[in-house]
Amino acid sequence: MTINRIIILIIDACGVGALPDANLYGDSGASTLPHIAENINGLNMPNSQKLGLGKIVKINGIAENLEPSGSYGKMAPQSPGKDSTSGHWEIAGVILDKPFPLFPNGFPLSLVEQFEKEIGVKTIGNCTASGTEIIERLGQHHLDTKELILYTSADSVFQLAAHENIYPIETLYEFCQKARNLLVDEYAVGRVIARPFEGTPGNFKRTVNRRDFSLSPPSITILDNFVNDGFKTLSIGKINDLFAGKGISHKIKTASNAGGMLAVREVVKEDDEHQLVFANLVDFDQLWGHRRDVKNFAIALEEFDKELGDLLSLIRDNDILIITADHGCDPTYVNHTDHTREYVPLLIYGKMIKSGVNLGTRNSFSDVAATISDIFNLSGKFPGQSFKDLIF
Repeated sequence: MTINRIIILIIDACGVGALPDANLYGDSGASTLPHIAENINGLNMPNSQKLGLGKIVKINGIAENLEPSGSYGKMAPQSPGKDSTSGHWEIAGVILDKPFPLFPNGFPLSLVEQFEKEIGVKTIGNCTASGTEIIERLGQHHLDTKELILYTSADSVFQLAAHENIYPIETLYEFCQKARNLLVDEYAVGRVIARPFEGTPGNFKRTVNRRDFSLSPPSITILDNFVNDGFKTLSIGKINDLFAGKGISHKIKTASNAGGMLAVREVVKEDDEHQLVFANLVDFDQLWGHRRDVKNFAIALEEFDKELGDLLSLIRDNDILIITADHGCDPTYVNHTDHTREYVPLLIYGKMIKSGVNLGTRNSFSDVAATISDIFNLSGKFPGQSFKDLIF
């Protein structure tokens, strides 16, 4: 048995039910995929159904009484919080012992003033806000004064929004890098995010030039181990940003789910260079989950499933495809518009692995890293429990 390549596909924010401690995060009862399906009277996702999605949790429209072609289960995070960064890091083998700092009332004035001095520009906002709402509310003021829009959310983020005609992309990135350098110790947020936008008042629109400036993982990840052992890794979407480029041989930047799936399909079909391909599909989260848009979230899920069918037809004999998520973002949830603390789905497919295996409820996302390390016999170990022996 020789596996040549593993593809990890993160369907961002697609949780499958509230964790036992969800009440501590204000997320009791959240359940992203089941609630979307219930709201629209059933999801049509035949390819995900074939892999075993309906066997993980009851989802209206997705059959559970079938023999799946993949193995299936769900995972709970051990890291505190419900952040994209911690979720991806744990999948890659890093479990945090404390959450990233949050700033629900905005950032301390002394910190903001220090940042403004660093960049030579004043800021406005400094509050918790929706990204689309705050540019509509403060966009005109930003155009008039050139003051930078600063905001945060229930996640550990320091977000900077600027009109591309006021501050060119590279200038906004420079501002973000200076913020990243400044945000350390008790202010060490998980991500600084550049949020460029365009348009006119009443018609502002965020552009595809978003960029995340993450902390570096505090310890070695599965990506590092691949590179250290002489293999090559490829990131697609925001993966490179979330890992601050560590352990990544090459990267492909994408701007949408469709672009991400296209890149994954082309790599699976044509690429013989990389042994680990790590991809993220962000639209579910940033376009539909946070905006509480159930209808378009559902449409995006069904579009993803169609493209998944094309991807499955390209999987080679020595490939393994792992589909999972980093957290939830239930668009039906009424208490807030942030991520929701949920279990995430785990679907495994490969022509050399067993089908129909129930992997149960995994105690950590890092089981993925432990399993991959086991399959490739990599140096270094991870805190998770490998399920290699269950799928081979």
